[in-house]
Amino acid sequence: NAPIESQYFTITSGADHLKTFMSSPNKKRVFCSNCGSPLYSQRTDMPETIRLRLGTITEGEFPGPQYEIFCESKSEWFDAKAERPRYEQHKV
Repeated sequence: NAPIESQYFTITSGADHLKTFMSSPNKKRVFCSNCGSPLYSQRTDMPETIRLRLGTITEGEFPGPQYEIFCESKSEWFDAKAERPRYEQHKV
C-alpha cells in the first residue's frame, strides 16, 4: 500500500468495473468487479488521500519502499535491504 494524494490519481480506463464497499465507518474499499482484486481504499474524512495497492500497478513510475515491517516473520528467501529502516513489529 502507498498513500497517494487523490489529486494525482486518475483512473484512465475500466472505471465501469469498479465496485465500492464501505468496510467500516468512514472507510471505503474499491475492488474490480470482474476479478475481486482490491485496488485502493479511501477514508471519507480524509478525501485528499487514497491508499493504493501497489501490486495493481503495471506501468509508470512509483517510489520504492521507505521501510520494512514485520521483519521477524519474513520468509527465509527474502533479503531485507540494510539501507532501509527495519521494524520487527508494526507499531500502531
